[in-house]
Amino acid sequence: MTAVRGRTGRPPLTDERKAAVRLEIARAAVDLFVAQGVAATTGEQIGRAVGVSARTVWRYFPTKESCVRPLFSTGIDAVAAALRQWRPGRPLQEAFDDVWIADEEPAGPDVGALLRLTRTEPGLRAVWLQAHDEAEPAFARALAERAGLPDDDVRPAVWAAMLNAALRAAVEQHAHRPVEPGSGPAAPRAGLAAALRTAAGLVAAGLT
Repeated sequence: MTAVRGRTGRPPLTDERKAAVRLEIARAAVDLFVAQGVAATTGEQIGRAVGVSARTVWRYFPTKESCVRPLFSTGIDAVAAALRQWRPGRPLQEAFDDVWIADEEPAGPDVGALLRLTRTEPGLRAVWLQAHDEAEPAFARALAERAGLPDDDVRPAVWAAMLNAALRAAVEQHAHRPVEPGSGPAAPRAGLAAALRTAAGLVAAGLT
């Protein structure tokens, strides 16, 4: 019998590598958006910054604004994971300490500047809001499981909406504050952690 020759070319990317490429594209897009604006940035420029073609960029993301989605989703996914691990009797603010307070993060894109752009760039604003909108069901499921409530109970959905709105408002308010001169790289993260703890405290009474 004649052996069937397989298709030539590169082996398919693993899910882990695909996620890494998506994140590389997201970081490059943020740097370009902050440096020269969204309108002046092209898919070709984003791809060139990562070392891929524009076609590859569009394979992963439908629009240039959506390229930043992985950076928005990372924090939201961390919140959902913390909610799933939140033990009864533990204050809500403490449940997120491991998410909001890290030792030291590697240098990366200016996500604060990206969030400030969401105020003036409708496309980025839509991506930011969509990320939060899609996070609410995950928040609700985690809260329902913790409270021992069925999926069709309205209370976890309301709690999730409260928490989601509070966290989003806190992040936006923090991002739009002017940076203190000479404050150092750790100050913005500490300020964000404080803002998020305050937001969690405001809704904690409704998450009993």
